[in-house]
Amino acid sequence: MRWLLLSLLFVSTVINYLDRQALSILATTIQADLKMSDLEYARVVQVFLLAYAFAYVLAGRVTDWLGSKVALVLFIGWWSLANIATGLVRSSVELGAARFALGLGEPGNYTVGTKVVSEHFPARERGLALGLYTAGAMIGATIAPPLIGGIALVYGWRSAFWITGLVGLAWIVAWWFAYPKQSAQEAAQPKPSMKGVWGKLARTPAVWALVASRAVADPVWYFYLFWFPKYLGDVRGMSLATVASLAWIVYVTADIGSVGGGAISGALVRRGHNPVRARLLSMTGAAIVAPVGIFITLHPSVPVLFALACLVTFAHLVYQINLTSMVVDIFPTRYIASVAGLIGCGSALGGMLSAQVIGMLVSGHAFDRTFVLMAFLHPIAVLLAWTALRLARRSPLSLVYDGPAQPIASA
Repeated sequence: MRWLLLSLLFVSTVINYLDRQALSILATTIQADLKMSDLEYARVVQVFLLAYAFAYVLAGRVTDWLGSKVALVLFIGWWSLANIATGLVRSSVELGAARFALGLGEPGNYTVGTKVVSEHFPARERGLALGLYTAGAMIGATIAPPLIGGIALVYGWRSAFWITGLVGLAWIVAWWFAYPKQSAQEAAQPKPSMKGVWGKLARTPAVWALVASRAVADPVWYFYLFWFPKYLGDVRGMSLATVASLAWIVYVTADIGSVGGGAISGALVRRGHNPVRARLLSMTGAAIVAPVGIFITLHPSVPVLFALACLVTFAHLVYQINLTSMVVDIFPTRYIASVAGLIGCGSALGGMLSAQVIGMLVSGHAFDRTFVLMAFLHPIAVLLAWTALRLARRSPLSLVYDGPAQPIASA
């Protein structure tokens, strides 16, 4: 049953990224139709991330409160309707409002996913499980350029949002009937109290170190998600059809990083490494590789350009999957969605701030400076992650961990 649930989470994550990626794939076309500037586009990205950050915190709490089954139905229903609404907009303000609504719903996919993995998978499988369902994000990002671009070329850009929104609504039916019913014994058990959760988490420094780590690292992913297709069109002169046929390559390697990153740390755990330390070692390797994106500023040939971008996205997903696995290793299942929500909020806030900076650089025709900036972020982020481990060692284990005896101290 846990693998069936993971398969459905994989599909929901594909849909999540199709809905999210559609705007960046069609950015140039939509800007021309709605007469939007680059700064206006940057603000639309920002309002999405603002909603995403705010909703991440609430989504974690809602997930812990309602449980995975009901919570994900609500989240996907909301964001699918918001995506359909995107196809109806007539101005940049309306586009921003529709993407704000999308941002309110999308984080719930990841708080639910983290909770399902925490509840149903042992430590040796968690990295792989998180990597497999998160790979849906990269599959979504991979198939989005040809799929979204193809729909837009044949039926118009608005149809791309309508069709993907309807797919999300159809998915809800499968999740509702596939999710296992509670046994009478499970239903009779009282739910764990959520009273005082925010206070406990706020007093746990390791939480804030992990929030900071995601906030620093994830702007790299948002850049390659929201701006790299635009870079290919505006700087490298590629047409929409060419971008649609090539951009997917970058996201395929992210897929490999997602699954491979979980498999690498899982292999280390099976060989006797402490789970938390195994995640951190994998993250450190990723942080060493990710800065190669700085060489894109040398304006290499198209094959070298894509090879460098692929290395960056591969490394980022190795980093992200292992950071998420580390969170599941450290924190109790009863809090896990709330912790994931706080860390996801940090991710979105980092992306929102970076969108403003990137928008200003791009408007000044300084894409190269953006690639330089991105190269420094993962090394800083991994230092914050190691700091989180040191801080977790000092926290009462009853607060931050409910698994086997003292795994954090031994790390």
